[in-house]
Amino acid sequence: MNRDSFAAGERLVSPAYVRQGCEARRSHEHLVRLLLEKGKCPEDGWDESTLELFLHELAIMDSNNFLGNCGVGEREGRVASGLVARRHYRFIHGIGRSGDISAVQPKAAGSSLLNKITNSLVLDIIKLAGFEPVVIENLLEGDELRTDLKAVEAKVQELGPDYILCIHSTTSCFAPRVPDRLEELAVICANYGIPHIVNNAYGVQSSKCMHLIQQGARVGRIDAFVQSLDKNFMVPVGGAIIAGFNESFIQEISKMYPGRASASPSLDVLITLLSLGSNGYKKLLKERKEMFSYLSNQLKKLSEAHSERLLQTPHNPISLAVTLKTLDEHHDKAVTQLGSMLFTRQVSGARAVPLGSVQTVSGYTFHGFMSHADSYPCAYLNAAAAIGMKTQDVDLFIKRLDKCLKAVRKEQLQENDVSGIDNCDKTKDVETAEVAFKLDNVLLDM
Repeated sequence: MNRDSFAAGERLVSPAYVRQGCEARRSHEHLVRLLLEKGKCPEDGWDESTLELFLHELAIMDSNNFLGNCGVGEREGRVASGLVARRHYRFIHGIGRSGDISAVQPKAAGSSLLNKITNSLVLDIIKLAGFEPVVIENLLEGDELRTDLKAVEAKVQELGPDYILCIHSTTSCFAPRVPDRLEELAVICANYGIPHIVNNAYGVQSSKCMHLIQQGARVGRIDAFVQSLDKNFMVPVGGAIIAGFNESFIQEISKMYPGRASASPSLDVLITLLSLGSNGYKKLLKERKEMFSYLSNQLKKLSEAHSERLLQTPHNPISLAVTLKTLDEHHDKAVTQLGSMLFTRQVSGARAVPLGSVQTVSGYTFHGFMSHADSYPCAYLNAAAAIGMKTQDVDLFIKRLDKCLKAVRKEQLQENDVSGIDNCDKTKDVETAEVAFKLDNVLLDM
């Protein structure tokens, strides 16, 4: 409780007793403040009540614990088992971002702060001996970004199979990119004797992704496929499953690990699967497919109402995308602004992807970063129907997205002073946008 809460409590309990409790609270807060200010391990250990208070305060900074949070991504901190959630003090999101594990995770301010503090107390330096990545640009086919098989094989011939560690493909990706052509890549790997590793990050929940892996192994070569535990089994971030079709190869991988590993991920999955049962897990998979159809239909309706369209990506069974052409054409910052608006309104997982972003990862510069292509034709917004999503998540997302789109356009009208529009129509548009703008400061729609 904060000072206002303590003051309110004085109307119910003797002020002297409340002040005593307030002082006790301050003693805990003093220890926390010293830790944050100095970043050093305390000389005297904390008692459990201080530790639990500190962990709880950090955990409620993570988006999965926000009241009214609306998650529409594939990694939203959903946990099937309350026992598992409590065991982790409801720190579910993990740390870092794609391409930078030390980066602050926007969905998890508390977990990120916990990570920074821990790194300050325990300085672990991890040195990675890396290989040179060779990135093959995707082909644009309709709205979809698909594997350029000719470019892959040409690069194999150019470099020589003996100089290639492996081909790394993926099934799980954000629309408009779709799963790689695993069967054809598997054949190339078999023909040239190159190991083939598949990133199946959230593919276990998709029968389509699993079928692609099975077919690839049948017609060609797939040595291993790797998937996240949190994305597929609704447990906290931190574990993964390495699977393959050759038991001895998987055994060799396990022997390469330089020491013991935490039993925590195994315990989380054990608790979750025992609490769900196979029928419970199958039910979640069935519901996910239904939510994908529902999300697709709702996004289509909304996009058309805003003169946009749902991108046609039938080969992607989880992720969807809608164009943001009308925003991008009027203001180069409007797309980023939309993403910020959604995030501040507790819509997590939706990705607003502008044109022309550049990002360097491990020395490799990606043009059109996040869009899976150097120059995708338009800006767009992603949303995913992942395991655990509910109808109310979709409805709340659509409602907030609609309001944010109207608010952004309201600002565009004010900045651009659009001319050449019929006065009646213009007045109507401004009035509609005005309503959205007034609602812009409302954080939640409970």
